[in-house]
Amino acid sequence: MTARTTDTFAGARGTVATVDWPLEDARRAVVIAHGYGEHIGRYEHVAQDLAAHGAAVYGLDHHGHGGSEGERALVEDFDVYLDDLEQVVRRARAEHPDVPLVLLGHSLGGLIATRYAQARGGLDALVISAPVIGGNPEIEALLGMDPIPEVPIPPEALSRDPEVGRAYAEDPLVYHGPFKRATLESMFGAVRDVNEGPSLGALPTLWIHGEHDGLAPLEATREAVGRIRGDRLEEHVYPGAMHEVLNETNKDEVLADVEAFLASL
Repeated sequence: MTARTTDTFAGARGTVATVDWPLEDARRAVVIAHGYGEHIGRYEHVAQDLAAHGAAVYGLDHHGHGGSEGERALVEDFDVYLDDLEQVVRRARAEHPDVPLVLLGHSLGGLIATRYAQARGGLDALVISAPVIGGNPEIEALLGMDPIPEVPIPPEALSRDPEVGRAYAEDPLVYHGPFKRATLESMFGAVRDVNEGPSLGALPTLWIHGEHDGLAPLEATREAVGRIRGDRLEEHVYPGAMHEVLNETNKDEVLADVEAFLASL
């Protein structure tokens, strides 16, 4: 097991909490961007697997999430996510200047990571897990309601493994409340920016997704990926899997596919 270290830094809108899994003589550096409402601690098993295969791993709790400051799950300006993430990316690059730098993002983190790759660059590879770059018509429809009804993310939509949903529901660092209007406006604005933005060009990209993902619908995501895909795209769609493919019943297969992609860089 790789020991984790925790720290904070002054982010764009307040203090940001970080968790790193340092590794001397790392063969690659991986920065993880977590999803909506959750926190980087839910990626401990992912970080440990990456570290076991030679990666120094870096993570943060986004503004308004986990141990970071800000109203819970409220972001009025999507660039706050990018600005905070950039500080972590720069630190990873500075500490490991001679190895590939990879950004891995899940769900909302996949949207953040994709937009970061388009707008900020400086990466050697991108891994997007169930990215919400294609949007979700059912969630976006909430913007037409006043007030927005309380429809938090259902734990049973995450994985076929019921333990994943149970742990999520009982996690005090996870936000379990309703969507906030400003957050939805910011999020779907970013979806439009991604789809109207440049392709990923020569950036090696791995896209992983569950066949039965109800939060980032597969076909909408496939259309968005097709719109921005670059010269080197690898994709894996897992039959029967739901939204959190990194926490699915076949997570060992998923992680092996991620490691194989990283080894090819």
